[in-house]
Parts: sequence; C-alpha cells; structure tokens
Amino acid sequence: MAGPETPKLMVDVVIPVEDGRVLLIRRGSEPFEGQWALPGGFVEVGETVEDAAAREANEETGLDVEILRLVGVYSDPGRDPRGHNVSCAFLARLTPESAADPSAATDATEAEFLEPSSVELAFDHARIVADALVPPPPA
Repeated sequence: MAGPETPKLMVDVVIPVEDGRVLLIRRGSEPFEGQWALPGGFVEVGETVEDAAAREANEETGLDVEILRLVGVYSDPGRDPRGHNVSCAFLARLTPESAADPSAATDATEAEFLEPSSVELAFDHARIVADALVPPPPA
C-alpha cells in the first residue's frame, strides 16, 4: 500500500529591472495556459533550490541570473490546481554577461519585462512579486 502523497517542491524567480518591470513568461501549458507568470518550475532530484531557480530562469527565458535572496516559501495547498506544490521563491538579478533580451523556451511561449500590475499573474505570483519587492528589514 502506498503512503500519502507528499507535496512537490518548486521554485519561482522574481527578476526586477530598474524601471519597476519584472521578467515574466507567458505559460504555454495548463494550468493557466496563456497567462503571465514568474519563471519557475519543479526542483530536480539532487538539485538545490537555488540551482533549480537559476536553471528554470535560464530554461524559460534564455537569461542567466544570480540568486540574491529567498523571498519566502509558499505552501498553501490550493495555490496550484495540479496538487499540493510548495514553492521557494527567490529574488534574482541578471548577470552582467546575460543577454539583454529574453527569449521564451521550454514551456513558455513569451518572455518579457513587464510592469507586474499591468497583467493578471497566474498562481499566487502577484503575492510573490509584492513580497519580493518590499525591502527586507535591516539586519
């Protein structure tokens, strides 16, 4: 007899630029096909969440990022219609070597720098963006 299903681990990446825009991808598959979302995806076995975040950002946008800090862990069982998926969300920046223009790949149909409040974001990504753009408290 199989045990209970456990939550799957995911990552999401907030990559802002100076003018308030954030790198977003348009989802090419369900759930939320056609909606804008943060780059992200499932963590692979043997991979750190930080490495997964950098990999997913690159796979979906063609851009290289440096992970700056953890934004938070998002674990509401209803946040993803596919099941109980827990996301570690990170704030990142483009590396100096990274190309300036994103190009969509893997399960993204578009990748653009957009003002996050100008589009409806999939999942709980509006909350993640809001949390990421609040300055952390002083140490």
